[in-house]
Amino acid sequence: MITTLFSAPPPKPSLFERFKKAVEKTRDTFVEQIDDIFQGRKVIDEELLEELEMTLISGDLGVRTTDEILDQIRRQLSRKELSDPSQLKESIARHMIEILQKAGDGKVRAVGSPQVVLVVGVNGTGKTTTIGKLANRLKSEGKKVLLAAGDTFRAAATEQLEVWGERTGIEVIKQKAGADPSAVLYDALQAAKARGVDVVVVDTAGRLHNKAGLMSELEKIRRTAGRLVDGAPHETLLVLDAVTGQNGLEQARQFTETAGVTGLVLTKLDGTAKGGIAVAIARELNLPIRYVGVGEKIGDLEEFDAESFVRALFQA
Repeated sequence: MITTLFSAPPPKPSLFERFKKAVEKTRDTFVEQIDDIFQGRKVIDEELLEELEMTLISGDLGVRTTDEILDQIRRQLSRKELSDPSQLKESIARHMIEILQKAGDGKVRAVGSPQVVLVVGVNGTGKTTTIGKLANRLKSEGKKVLLAAGDTFRAAATEQLEVWGERTGIEVIKQKAGADPSAVLYDALQAAKARGVDVVVVDTAGRLHNKAGLMSELEKIRRTAGRLVDGAPHETLLVLDAVTGQNGLEQARQFTETAGVTGLVLTKLDGTAKGGIAVAIARELNLPIRYVGVGEKIGDLEEFDAESFVRALFQA
């Protein structure tokens, strides 16, 4: 068949295929190491389990998550449900899916109008880029979206958000540098009500999780949102860089205690060989992963699906 300028574009890769590409580095190290452990083994003994334990921890699943997985494997062994090392990989995958699914359903709670989504996280995690991608995704779903430039602390933050506003065709509500972020949010919510906006996505300063003053400011933003819109903020998304591994877990713990985080966005999943951090965070904090960044393009923000993620991780 001769290809012409009018040929149909290639079909968009499935979610599984996109996850598979995003976790390629993790699969090439973490899963290959697991395969190496099983190579030539005929029985599941304690030596094998100890090697497996070290591999799971090195893949950033964390000690507690690894212990839970191994405990379940030992129970299966005692019940004679496992006997061959070749069965272990499927067992590990199934346990990882269960951990991720227990953390939450991944759906934003539909309470109050407009929906208010706070986006929080430390500098360098890809927070502003995530906001742009999320806004674009919501708009493509037919929602009317407004962006609030609540990061008035960093000089270039508003300009960066405006670039995303131009790219997506979404209005950005802003004030001058150094303004009170709660005042920006107030203006944005008033504008959203007047214009029939469905979702307001709020940028916040890239806070270090150990800076009490900045975390206090975030609490003020939350109170302002709640006074203006019933149930707001309806979602507080913490953006985490998957490359940071276990350091990201500590960030998530601190933000959850102070900022009322309801869900996570993992960025740069395609840039790390330790994608297992997704499972560790879900297990430790019982927080659902809402979205994952799987690339640099505007459409490279995917809703997280535990089954697709883990199957992509383990399938060569």
